[in-house]
Amino acid sequence: MAFNIYLVRHGQTILNKYNRMQGWCDSPLTPKGMLDGHMAGQHLSHINFARAFHSDTTRAEKTCYFLLQENVSSPELPDPEELSAFREQSYGYFEGSDSDQAWLMVGAAHGCRSFHEMAAKYSMDDTKNFTKQADPFHNAEDAEEYWKRVDAGFDYIKGIAKDNDNILIVSHGTTIRSIAARFDENVDQTVGPKNGSVTKLVMDGDQVKVAYFNQVDDEFNYGQ
Repeated sequence: MAFNIYLVRHGQTILNKYNRMQGWCDSPLTPKGMLDGHMAGQHLSHINFARAFHSDTTRAEKTCYFLLQENVSSPELPDPEELSAFREQSYGYFEGSDSDQAWLMVGAAHGCRSFHEMAAKYSMDDTKNFTKQADPFHNAEDAEEYWKRVDAGFDYIKGIAKDNDNILIVSHGTTIRSIAARFDENVDQTVGPKNGSVTKLVMDGDQVKVAYFNQVDDEFNYGQ
């Protein structure tokens, strides 16, 4: 059985605008963030979705709402469901901090001054483990904790999906980047998904193919 998952990053939020760490904490969409949701919806307006999900954050829920307002191809789509497994990585103590400062504190012990440097030098799982190590409360998620919940989300989707289904999941930047990098070594993990971008996974049994990553181009064929 094969089916498709369309991962969409939520629209811009206030904390995104001010370059603040935003994992399990939440903030409202900006006016641009609302437009990001509509933009993603226009890009996917022709996709007939069987199910739609969003993480348990307001920013993902609202983006999903705006996205589906643009969809003209899913007349029998049930109401979107909350799926907490696809929430963002938890940054623990660093939640709400200035992102540049936080990543300097996390990366300094590993010879890096930014997340980009860490992603270029190490794996995405390493960045999670480094964040937990640097957190004085050790509340940030490490890779084992993170993948345990995300994999539970994938197991749930696999249990309900039917052959050739298209599944929508509105999620988060680091989560989408981590998933894409996990299943495709050619994905540039130093590049974060843009707000409102679309990443497509093709699920075929235990095989996962990243069909495309971080697409926002109006001319792109999102159904390919």
